[in-house]
Amino acid sequence: MAINFTPHEVKVNLKNKTRLKAFLKEQFAREGQGLKSLQYVFCSDDYLLEINQQFLQHDTLTDIVTFELGTDPGVTEGEIYISVDRVRDNAEKFKVSEEQELHRVIFHGALHLCGYKDKRKDQAAKMREKENEYLQLYFG
Repeated sequence: MAINFTPHEVKVNLKNKTRLKAFLKEQFAREGQGLKSLQYVFCSDDYLLEINQQFLQHDTLTDIVTFELGTDPGVTEGEIYISVDRVRDNAEKFKVSEEQELHRVIFHGALHLCGYKDKRKDQAAKMREKENEYLQLYFG
């Protein structure tokens, strides 16, 4: 089970990668979802906008786009693209540290791959509750 973090033409300050990988494996286990491979790609707004337009036909900026690439619904093979620009802006907007906002988005992507949705108000509320739970578990 491989988890990788790759910057694409951006700098990202991701501390304790080994601990984070172990925590993500635990997150999937807690959610009852198998994990085969997970690739996080940290990128710019422009790069993620291109992905959003090309694959999802959305012409908007976003902080994250998540893709399930596997065919087994019980085992994740995923790619998660995160805009470092959005993370920085949202950290300022919500008055949290960039580190905390980056981890919120990292856990958010994993939750999507575990089956959580956030399109409806009730789904978004549940997603936020789970993000907060994992942030609390991770940062204590």
